[in-house]
Amino acid sequence: GLEVTDVAELTGAPAMLGHRVVTLHPAVHGGLLADLDDPEHLADLERYGIAPISLAVVNLYPFSTAPGIELIDVGGPAMVRAAAKNHAHVAVVVDPRDYDAVLDELRSRGEITLETRRRLARDAFATTAAYDAEILAWLDDSSAADAHVADGAVSSVLPERLTLVAERAEVLRYGENPHQQGARYRVVGESSWWDGARQLGGKEMSYLNVLDAEAAWRLAHGVDHGPDGVTCVIVKHANPCGVAVADSVSEAYRRANACDPVSAFGGIVAVDAVVDADMAGALSEVFTEVLIAPGYRPEALEILASRKNLRILEASAPRGNRRDVRSIDGGLLVQDPDLVDVDTSTWNVVSRVVPDERVWADLIFAWQVGAAVSSNAIVLARDLQAFGIGAGQQNRLDSARIAHERAGERAHGGVAASDAFFPFRDGLDAVVAAGVVAVVEPGGSVRDAEVIAAADEHGVALVFTGTRHFRH
Repeated sequence: GLEVTDVAELTGAPAMLGHRVVTLHPAVHGGLLADLDDPEHLADLERYGIAPISLAVVNLYPFSTAPGIELIDVGGPAMVRAAAKNHAHVAVVVDPRDYDAVLDELRSRGEITLETRRRLARDAFATTAAYDAEILAWLDDSSAADAHVADGAVSSVLPERLTLVAERAEVLRYGENPHQQGARYRVVGESSWWDGARQLGGKEMSYLNVLDAEAAWRLAHGVDHGPDGVTCVIVKHANPCGVAVADSVSEAYRRANACDPVSAFGGIVAVDAVVDADMAGALSEVFTEVLIAPGYRPEALEILASRKNLRILEASAPRGNRRDVRSIDGGLLVQDPDLVDVDTSTWNVVSRVVPDERVWADLIFAWQVGAAVSSNAIVLARDLQAFGIGAGQQNRLDSARIAHERAGERAHGGVAASDAFFPFRDGLDAVVAAGVVAVVEPGGSVRDAEVIAAADEHGVALVFTGTRHFRH
């Protein structure tokens, strides 16, 4: 219902070059950039017949929807930056969520206040920065796809310059500790399971709730279980303390909780199936911080609602990160994500004993769980159920002892997984003492021969994957 003027009428020039050049003209940018407090600027406007522009509303080409050359906006960001630079006289709106507030201010005051113009300018520059970052990421990805071997060296797939723009998505109850502030940010242009997650009950999320929920939800979707299985993961302090696969969601939870009920107290639970009343009843008996699932039966929500402190999240499957990023003093550490490959055709049975079909399934399960455990990591499992998890120790032998202590006799006939090689045979001796019949580890130690000999001495199967999965 607005009266409009074609840009060509304003500039005297038609859109050209396949619409690539439309607004790049003094009639547009002079009107946006004129300092109305400067007599010389006013004289230029009059001399060249340029009308000042006091409000610029710009929607950039939606580059992220289908990245490509033709969706790289040039005129739009130029107008946005010009208007934002001149926010003393021009209001620039780049987010439709601001439309109502700007219109209300115009109607009530007859103008847009300087405070609002300054805020809008800040948001405008943040928008163009994020837009450029999306283009850079696309160009970097395109370059990585074209990576080749030159002069005997493989070109790097990590960019020389990394540009990250993030917007605050959620203010958290507090940071890692109550005296710290915390917030969750989303990288502009990226999508994640957090974007569509719904909290159906409980208090606000804290920093550690988010950190642990991320770990639990990733692992819940990182364990193979076939078309009819359900995976349940319980995480405490970013480490799984219970993981199990079963035919029903309630049985998967009970089996996961049985791994380490003490550590599961106050933990984060994730299941990759709809929560039913049976599981809700079992979980309501254990203090739990967060529960994540793809959905909930109405009767399950009714049961869970009685737990006022339980944060109930409904979420889609995680998408996975393009890069892992950590803060260091004055910079960042960046790496590719650690992908877990369970193509057993690339694994190597180095012992005389060869695993049977059931044992192979447990080895794959334990390997996937171990890759999500802080190093040094040892996992003892049987029948797709973890019974002992040793994590975060300065030596692998202590992790093996902790895992054995947690498992007790329950790992007899099961398997062990180690995220890195055993530097000495004592680590293998320790997991064999827990009663396992097979061990999976990367291999690669200078003492591999001693470890293989120890496996043969004990009469257990030993499998080398060739890939290490440290997690610090």
